Amino acid sequence: QVQLVESGGGLVQAGGSLRLSCAASGRMFTTMGWFRQAPGKEREFVAAIPWRNWSTYYGDSVKGRFIISRDNASNTAYLQMNSLKPEDTAVYYCAAGGGAAGVSPTLPSKYTHWGQGTQVTVSS
Repeated sequence: QVQLVESGGGLVQAGGSLRLSCAASGRMFTTMGWFRQAPGKEREFVAAIPWRNWSTYYGDSVKGRFIISRDNASNTAYLQMNSLKPEDTAVYYCAAGGGAAGVSPTLPSKYTHWGQGTQVTVSS
């Protein structure tokens, strides 16, 4: 049974840092990503990383502040979030995808499995 378990969310002051983790079990995925959703807003792409190479993708609002990485041995993806801003407050979702060739990793349709979400709150 495929499972994505997220951890690392919490409350932090503006300018601070948090690291999110997403441990995948049950199978390997070709692409792992992070999305977020704030109250009253649509789900937003944050970052993605394919397993096969070291390419990374970032949403415009987090470029230069967030870093996505992976550990193939433990089938875990990480999201290091630095210089956090109040507008980064949201529920962050881990996503994992295996197929959908030709679909951009920035799109939700790339992913077949989703985590339960972890709350990140940035106070001003």
